Amino acid sequence: MSDSPPVSFRRIAILGTGLIGGSFGVAVRRCITDARIVGFDRGPALERAQARGAIDEGARDLAGAVRGADLVYIALPISSAIEMLPEIARHAEAQALVTDACSTKCVVCRVAGQHFQGSAKFLGGHPMAGKETEGIAAADGELFRGANYALIGDEEAQEEPRVAAFVSLIRKMGAHPIWMDAETHDWAAAIISHLPQMAAIALAEVIAAETDESGLPVSLAGSGVRDALRLAGSPYAMWRDIAVTNSDNLSRALDRLSQAIDQIRTHLRSRELEESFAEANRVCKSLRPK
Repeated sequence: MSDSPPVSFRRIAILGTGLIGGSFGVAVRRCITDARIVGFDRGPALERAQARGAIDEGARDLAGAVRGADLVYIALPISSAIEMLPEIARHAEAQALVTDACSTKCVVCRVAGQHFQGSAKFLGGHPMAGKETEGIAAADGELFRGANYALIGDEEAQEEPRVAAFVSLIRKMGAHPIWMDAETHDWAAAIISHLPQMAAIALAEVIAAETDESGLPVSLAGSGVRDALRLAGSPYAMWRDIAVTNSDNLSRALDRLSQAIDQIRTHLRSRELEESFAEANRVCKSLRPK
């Protein structure tokens, strides 16, 4: 382990004060009581974030938000994060750790690698936490508790004092850090996160198309379909960049789902359908909280 003195984050910049950024700010407040948190966003969003207690002050200027911060947390849409990475790198303090919460990692980490050539350190990240709603109104300081938190790097990266300090912080928030490379992350996220979203959208489209003037079948719906369609409430704006930046992995995931549906269709009148249920039951059981 490194013999460097422990790193302490005293000024934290949160770029994007919506659900994830706002929740991070509220959670930080509980973990580092003497930290000063500055937010970067549009004016009204900053006002709401400050009222919610997620930030201490707002900055409408990116350079002003980043300058002086020893931790920069990027919670922007993927396209905005990529666009702003060069400027963030230019203004980041030499001792700063810059990390993101974007849902895909290959493109973000590649662009970051091109611009973070100096002393400031970039760490790719993705908290596997969220809601189907967006915005600071949905922020929750407990959002990360019990959630897996993907971090991009190898064993050497984990030894870096700034990185170790951030890992300690998210552990205090209740998250479980999992290390991997960017390619592995984007493949795994396509299966476990992006595919369920698209499947919910497809199911909702089928239900809408089949609903007649009487309101059936929607008027017959119970809790089961509501549970299945929870993700369908997510706005397109949250998913547009994910679909674009992880399209190859997501396309392959959709192909696998299509194959699984075809297999179920083939087995509708046979006992082989039981095997599909048994496998599904095993997966469901494995995902229950320990």
